[in-house]
Amino acid sequence: MTAAALIAILLGMVLLLIRTLLGPTLYDRVLAVNSFGTKTVLALGLLGFVMGRPEFLDIAILYALINFVSTIAILKFFRYRSFQVPLTGRTGTGGQGGKRNV
Repeated sequence: MTAAALIAILLGMVLLLIRTLLGPTLYDRVLAVNSFGTKTVLALGLLGFVMGRPEFLDIAILYALINFVSTIAILKFFRYRSFQVPLTGRTGTGGQGGKRNV
């Protein structure tokens, strides 16, 4: 049963690689890479269970965190073309737009 689950995960990973290469938009490709990372976490967890190695679960959790942070960073970079915090829209006055009511 676990072999069938691992084969299904690997088949899904192959389909996601195809979507990554042929995705019509950038966001489709980023979503495919993120999904591929999620399937990798599942495969690592399943492989660790089958082999009786609980250390693989620690590696899978670390990989999931790296996958999440890198996806957010990539999307932020493609939106703002920079990793810096955008200054537009930041007023620091509680949403009043920098104007004071006198």
